Amino acid sequence: MAGNKKDKILRMSRVRPKNDEHYDSIAYSKFHNGSRRAFDVLMEAQGYWSNMDRFRRERKRNMNYTFGKQWSDIICVDGKQMTEEDYIKEQGNIPLVNNHIHRLVKQVLGVYRSQAKEPTCVARDREEQKLGETMSTVLQYNMQLNQNQEMNARTMEEFLISGFAVQRKWYGWQNDMLDVWTDYVNPNKFFIDSNMRDFRGWDASMVGEVHDITFNHLCGCFAESPEDVKNFRRIYSFAHNRGILRTYGEQFGYSRLENIDFLFTSDPTLCRVIEVWRKETKPRYRCHDYNNGDVYKIEIEDYDEMVEEVNNARIQRGLAQGMAEEEIPLIQATWFMDNYWYFYYLSPFGDILREGETPYEHKSHPYVFKAYPFIDGEIHSFVADVIDQQRYTNRLITMYDWIMKSSAKGVLMFPEGSEPDGMSMEDIADEWSRSNGVIFFKPKPGVPIPQQLANNCTNIGIVELLNLQLKFFEEISGVEKAREFDPFGHAGFDPSGIIRLTP
Repeated sequence: MAGNKKDKILRMSRVRPKNDEHYDSIAYSKFHNGSRRAFDVLMEAQGYWSNMDRFRRERKRNMNYTFGKQWSDIICVDGKQMTEEDYIKEQGNIPLVNNHIHRLVKQVLGVYRSQAKEPTCVARDREEQKLGETMSTVLQYNMQLNQNQEMNARTMEEFLISGFAVQRKWYGWQNDMLDVWTDYVNPNKFFIDSNMRDFRGWDASMVGEVHDITFNHLCGCFAESPEDVKNFRRIYSFAHNRGILRTYGEQFGYSRLENIDFLFTSDPTLCRVIEVWRKETKPRYRCHDYNNGDVYKIEIEDYDEMVEEVNNARIQRGLAQGMAEEEIPLIQATWFMDNYWYFYYLSPFGDILREGETPYEHKSHPYVFKAYPFIDGEIHSFVADVIDQQRYTNRLITMYDWIMKSSAKGVLMFPEGSEPDGMSMEDIADEWSRSNGVIFFKPKPGVPIPQQLANNCTNIGIVELLNLQLKFFEEISGVEKAREFDPFGHAGFDPSGIIRLTP
């Protein structure tokens, strides 16, 4: 009877401790949600994505003003929504643009490029200076491999326009090379914890990105067996067919004017993969080895092997060497809840393509981002600061053009009854519009001769207002043209001759 009890297999749900799964967020999700646990991650990520909708709209507006679409704001006229450009055209006028914002952005980029330097490592320990030189060579090689000078300049341009720049640093295979790669991340396809308030990003609990890739690229990144390829064909049943005519693709050199969806791509021939990095929790031991000073983490199930057995072995060796037991350096282990980064690669349908704990030595996600100024979580870009001045400048030049066209210049006052025989007023107007036209008239006593009425009403101070706005551009943006001073010791001289940035 005792042997039967010993051989009996009990259900895991009966022998598992009731509260253990609450400590490990991944184990809890697998145990309670099963195959649907990816949807919980997707819904949380979609919530943060939706919270960035206002930022994406502001970024689009800043892009429009930077690259010349400066009358694209939506207004409501008599209950009808239209762009400012359409409204001006309906009035019979031309929406003129004098783009000063792009000039400012290019000037700042010019200064940034002129000051670009190669990375250099300096060892704090002078005896390790050779290692610092080797590290400098490695970083410079990687900078050239990733074309970081151009990459960083474009990222800087993004930062000036939107106030938010993102890059992705990752290690893996690309172009048949296993190396460290740097990718530019479009903020339109990036999402992050909207509760973050630390401008360093240390308090973020979720970051991620949506990828639209070809089926071949998908298999190259995630397939580890023929069964994986079959599974991907099932998930992305439409995208794997290369015979489908790609009528939804982007036009080269132009951005599509449409909303970006979180779950589905606008091009059905591409595969939408959602990359999510989320903070998870798990009980672990933090160990301090007093023998060599190492501090590290271990799993709960490794405690006996990596702590108890090692300590027992050290005690035996120490006692054999004649050491007092309290003098033997042991490993001190402290139980704690580890808050670590965990990644998911998900399909829009709740399939987990790949998951795991962060593989990087820094134990974090691969994204590097900067938001400005991020005080109280708000983003205000360089371009947004001068949009009002740009709008007023465009309004002034459009108004000036309208006034010049509408002012009475060269109007012929022709008395009735003085027109010659055989000519009507329409014929006289047509002759008057000719550069060499000749008009005959019948003079009559007491009737004035035809005369031209000229009225100049364009000098109403618009030029002065334009000059004032151009001055405001420099003062508000902090970008001024370099002053040509003598280079021999005069303050304020800029040898580059380009611009001078003022804080």
